[in-house]
Amino acid sequence: MSASSQQATQARQVYDFSVQTLAGETVSLSQYRGKVLLIVNTASECGFTPQYEGLQALYAELAPRGFEVLAFPCNQFGKQEPGDAQAIRSFCDLRFHVTFPMFAKVDVKGPDAAPLYQYLTDEKRGVLGTKAIKWNFTKFLVDANGKVVERYAPTAKPQAIRADIERLLPA
Repeated sequence: MSASSQQATQARQVYDFSVQTLAGETVSLSQYRGKVLLIVNTASECGFTPQYEGLQALYAELAPRGFEVLAFPCNQFGKQEPGDAQAIRSFCDLRFHVTFPMFAKVDVKGPDAAPLYQYLTDEKRGVLGTKAIKWNFTKFLVDANGKVVERYAPTAKPQAIRADIERLLPA
């Protein structure tokens, strides 16, 4: 078993993981303890890329109540995230005015999948019980205790899952 697979297997909640920011700093997801999280694999050249706008709108409105969007760029689906960290940051800033946390590009499936994504897909399977992420903008909703409570297909628009998010937030 690889070290990353072992880390994913031993984890009991998302707070058990450390990840790299888009700026290259290693941070612990424990800094988000007590917050509701929407973890999304993103891409800049995808048909679903306009969802950045909806994600930013949710973040801007719900962050004061303890909500965070955590974006993880991924180039595994149609090579739709070819840029480096600077290109990704510039694109998201200029096109969508993204202010939520962006992390380093990761693999979300296969043998090199990031430990966080191994954990997420173990915790919440997709349609028909499939584990693998099928495309960009797959979303995982995590409650304030670090438990993965829902998985959404790329076609699920951010506003369509708003009610699920709000149910987990304090009034």
